[in-house]
Amino acid sequence: MTTRHNFIIAIDGFSSCGKSTVAKALAKKLKFVFIDSGAMYRAVTLYFLREGIDMKDDKAIAEALENIHIDFIPNDDKTEIHLNDEDISDEIRQMYISDMVSEVSTIKAVRQAMVKQQQKLGRRRNIVMDGRDIGTTVFPDADMKIFMTADPQVRANRRYLELTNKGEQVTIDEIVKNLAHRDHIDSTREESPLRKAEDAIVLDNSYMSQEDQLTFVIDEYTKRRASK
Repeated sequence: MTTRHNFIIAIDGFSSCGKSTVAKALAKKLKFVFIDSGAMYRAVTLYFLREGIDMKDDKAIAEALENIHIDFIPNDDKTEIHLNDEDISDEIRQMYISDMVSEVSTIKAVRQAMVKQQQKLGRRRNIVMDGRDIGTTVFPDADMKIFMTADPQVRANRRYLELTNKGEQVTIDEIVKNLAHRDHIDSTREESPLRKAEDAIVLDNSYMSQEDQLTFVIDEYTKRRASK
């Protein structure tokens, strides 16, 4: 077995729990590479919708995946998500992508392709990666695992503010239904379902500020580093 010298932090949890916000802040603080795995599935969803890929056509899906190249490009204080050299960072956050991404994520070929890309991105670098199955499937040997959760109404309110601040016309009811739908699919899908790894630390951030959340994970990281 090859000895790994890099440090991997896996952050999993439900949608709209602020995983990416915590992961980005943690990566910046530690000078690690941040990888948003959820953005990768959103990128695939965008590609499938643009190309009119039939979600039940295994051949079409396999061919499409061969043409999907996803990169994370640092740009000032943010990381751009590129799909085949196009910056899609804003496009993939729109509601029509949110409505479809969980269905796309259930497709076995899609998950297998993305896991391979994610594992490749994680080799020989200190990384913080967030998603649904990072600590259970992508990096089961991660040095530190966080599982984030929050009250469903709090999550819906956060998502509502995020979208309306971007000018999208949505209602709280739409978001509550969308989150419930995504939670059900994420937790019950056959391929790599959302679940807490046995050795993951639970972070319920329902009533925590972003600063408190960052302090929590930094403290856990410090403990892990001291024990290695």
